[in-house]
Amino acid sequence: MHEIITLQLGQQSNYLATHFWNAQESYFTYTEDQESLVNHDIHWRPGIGADGTETYMPRTVIYDLKGGFGCMRKTNALYADPEDGPPQALWNGPTALHQQPPIAPSAYQQALDAGLEPAPLTTSTVRYWSDFNRVFFHPRSIVQLNEYELNSSLMPFERWASGEDLFNSLDKEHDVIDRDLRAFVEEADQMQGIQIMAGLDDAWGGFASVYAERLRDEYGKTPLWVWGLQDSFRGVTRDKRLIRLTNRARTMTELYKQASIIVPLTMPRSLPRSVSLDPSSEWHTSALFAAAIESVTLPMRLRDASNRVTMAQMEDMLNTTGKQSVAGLQMSFAQQPDEDSSSDSRHRPAAATAASGRAGNRFVDSEDSSEGLHLDLDFSTSEQLESSGRMNGFGHKKPRVFSQVVTLRGYENEDGEDVEMSGQDEREPRRNASEPVTTSYSSKLRFPLLDSFPQIFKGEDGEPLKEGVNITSSLFTDSSVSDKLKTLRATVARSIGLEDREGLSNDLAEMADEYHEGWSSGSDEGDDE
Repeated sequence: MHEIITLQLGQQSNYLATHFWNAQESYFTYTEDQESLVNHDIHWRPGIGADGTETYMPRTVIYDLKGGFGCMRKTNALYADPEDGPPQALWNGPTALHQQPPIAPSAYQQALDAGLEPAPLTTSTVRYWSDFNRVFFHPRSIVQLNEYELNSSLMPFERWASGEDLFNSLDKEHDVIDRDLRAFVEEADQMQGIQIMAGLDDAWGGFASVYAERLRDEYGKTPLWVWGLQDSFRGVTRDKRLIRLTNRARTMTELYKQASIIVPLTMPRSLPRSVSLDPSSEWHTSALFAAAIESVTLPMRLRDASNRVTMAQMEDMLNTTGKQSVAGLQMSFAQQPDEDSSSDSRHRPAAATAASGRAGNRFVDSEDSSEGLHLDLDFSTSEQLESSGRMNGFGHKKPRVFSQVVTLRGYENEDGEDVEMSGQDEREPRRNASEPVTTSYSSKLRFPLLDSFPQIFKGEDGEPLKEGVNITSSLFTDSSVSDKLKTLRATVARSIGLEDREGLSNDLAEMADEYHEGWSSGSDEGDDE
């Protein structure tokens, strides 16, 4: 069934994954005359509940610190926690139980439990990612790490080494993969890959790096994708910024050795007027990331096997040289036109074959074929590592795109009919050697805007969109990675101890070399730091 197993590492990632699972849950159909376009078996697992009824739950393992789960417990309406029950201890004397007061469920969760229509969520009512969660998880999916506490000022979980040490201590005591992951792997018929959602610039980067190394030892040829979240530097002191950049450098170099694809994600410095969000709210920012990730990976989980693409196939399309595994992510969205409005090419993209057609009314075209498809929201641009873009000291040079995978969802074809999912590999022919290797897909399935999703998308009238939206998304590899890695190397090299400085600097330099354009002489500025 080509199952995908997900690992969620930390608070940031759990916000992102909650939006992802809420969207997957919305694709279920409950009548015989309906059939979902999505093959749920890829991300969901069947089981038997406590009362003997059949259940369907995500194939995921969720890690978070003490206090990070909010009101969520292992026990839910479908499953009892197998660890529940009277404590077993060697001590026969009197015991005293000290228990912190439980976190009260949000009003949204209380309404869902009661079968009522929940009140609209706001940034003030979303305290934890569990406050807007719509999905039941198996007790095995919930892993609380009690060694650290969420948002602790005494023991902040912010340095790469803290994450590395935590994983190693857990693995020494329990064997993390055997305890947490292996059961999900063994019940899969034909696992197509593992995706990890984790922070890159905090201690979760160290945790993810060692986890990925263990996964590669156990599952040597399995595709391993990492969606790496990066915090904004707004209001962060210089010392904290340096810690985060150093964490990022370590995480990137370690994951580069193990992961098939790494997609660093950061919030763009500027947003189009059609997007309105609170950058301080993880509920808001993770929603924007989730819309892009859920859309660009849609071809991996379609019911029609003839039109489905696997993780391995998509990574082959992106990583044409075998060493360009750091990818970028872009997205644009468009409002569905009214039924009584005339057909307009802005809402009907031409087959996104040459990546120069009409990819929706928010599509940005490019005259230079080497630049590929440009969309409104670029999550790969880092405000901290903005490359100079200079070429031999004169002017500015836009990055060359090596390869890209474009997914369009919700659009109509030229006849006004829904576009079924289809894939078209455009690696042959190309007009010239500088043109990106492009593969495009399209689907009539729109991205759902649920009541758990913040109203961050605006229509042309400025009002929040509340139905579904059409989304164009793109995964790509390009030459800008080289400049960003060189800048990162120059920024953090002097802050690292002598014993690690040379190894880390060499690793970053070797990674950067894989993204040289090759077809045009460029500046070597910043190579010798």
